[in-house]
Amino acid sequence: MFAEQTREGDPSVAMPSQEGESTTADAPPARQGNEHGLNLAAHPRAARRVTECKAWGGLAGFFVGGYLSLSSNTLLDAAFRALLTGIVCYVAVWGAAVFIWRRLIVAELRQREHELSSERAKRSGLAAAAGENDPDAAPAAS
Repeated sequence: MFAEQTREGDPSVAMPSQEGESTTADAPPARQGNEHGLNLAAHPRAARRVTECKAWGGLAGFFVGGYLSLSSNTLLDAAFRALLTGIVCYVAVWGAAVFIWRRLIVAELRQREHELSSERAKRSGLAAAAGENDPDAAPAAS
């Protein structure tokens, strides 16, 4: 697909062997996060908690499925059902954890935005009050 030739001045980018083929440098960059710009994997607490939830969900599903399958006649059948139940619970808990953590991150961002805006309003209110009481301040032009 790509020849061993390289562009002059940039040895790291290979040129296409035939005309019309595009290089990987021309490809658009991969999107990070979802349409809102949230990247759950980059959040320090969310990534760890989602991983923990997946693990506990899979284990709980495996043990519950194994316990409920003990009434089957064969151990192999019970093990298969337990494994299948563990996989299903792993995926279900993973989806639920991602859903919940996305909402939590948005709520954290909104709370932080509210705190910053109220802090900014408080500072501007204090600055305006200090400007009214300052006798050395220049009179306001009308």
